[in-house]
Amino acid sequence: MGRIFQMTRKEFIQLFRDPRMFGIVFVAPIFQLFLFGYAVTTDVRNIRLGILDRDRSVASRDLARSILHSGTFIRAEEIRSDQQIDRALVAGSVDMVLVFPEDFARKLDRGETVHVQILADGAESNSAVGYLQRILTDFNTRVMAKRVDRAGRGGAPPGGLSRPVVAEIRYLYNPELRSSFYMVPGVLAMILLVITMLLTSLAITREREIGTMEQLVVTPIRPWQLLAGKMLPFAIVGFVDVNLILVTAVGHFRLPMEGSLGLLYLASALFLFTTLGMGLLISTVSTTQQQAIFVSLMVMMPAILLSGLMFPIQNMPDPVQWLTYANPLRYFLVIVRGIILKGNGLAELAPQFFMLFALGSVVFALAVGRFRKIST
Repeated sequence: MGRIFQMTRKEFIQLFRDPRMFGIVFVAPIFQLFLFGYAVTTDVRNIRLGILDRDRSVASRDLARSILHSGTFIRAEEIRSDQQIDRALVAGSVDMVLVFPEDFARKLDRGETVHVQILADGAESNSAVGYLQRILTDFNTRVMAKRVDRAGRGGAPPGGLSRPVVAEIRYLYNPELRSSFYMVPGVLAMILLVITMLLTSLAITREREIGTMEQLVVTPIRPWQLLAGKMLPFAIVGFVDVNLILVTAVGHFRLPMEGSLGLLYLASALFLFTTLGMGLLISTVSTTQQQAIFVSLMVMMPAILLSGLMFPIQNMPDPVQWLTYANPLRYFLVIVRGIILKGNGLAELAPQFFMLFALGSVVFALAVGRFRKIST
């Protein structure tokens, strides 16, 4: 037992020889607990709703007001035409569109059933349609109560007991609501992040542990050239994975490819540039491969959970939403789903492309600067 105790003591000393390991082992899990406790939520809030009101009556405004005051929906923009509906949904500026017909109030007054249309983005996963139907049920209850009062006590309400307002729901870009259409593009992004970042994070630390770092430092190769050489093999591996996943997604899961394949490859290159740079940066700040793996996992978990892959970003608290702007996975997910499911082009996805390029440039510059510091 004494030998076992001494061996245990030795491992604890080895584990915490680097002060940074204390933060990785104890501080980071507590930080992630608070972060995910607020960010990872199934509550549906802040759904961006566009409204096309062809009736512009008191009744339609009353229903729209009830929806917007529910705490689930926010008014994204005023829709004035069918063409604007398509543009808004394709650009991602709205999540849903509610369309009132021209005779909405007149049919309600006559006691007839009136149909409103709900157009939802099937490329995004949310249960906001259920909340909207619940609000319509409450509205129907109020309308039925008014009809009974108008008919007189004990009289039959005009229109019978049929529902005054019926929602016709149409899902665009994923009309059958196949979960694979939503998840497979996200899995593509997640696999690229995990594989490239994890492999690259071990690049510099491996050289340190086997004692070849000094030999690389004294060679005439420049720091950025050395790091680029470290990145290139993993970039090739990443592109091979992209092709394998796309072939499987289209061939087996029947995922539609509505947009440009070349544009998807360009986005993948920018995303790989960013994730490989993040892996190299982790590699330059870590002294052992074990430490590099720990740090990579601590970065990948928040990146995946705060990307919008599983939980909508608009449901998260504002401080957490600000953090997601530094997450490259957030932008790549929008690009992949937009190209594959919606057929988006560069005009709609230009902000996401710019952010990926900007994040990749900053991360790679930090990795080069950090490598110069440790090599001198």
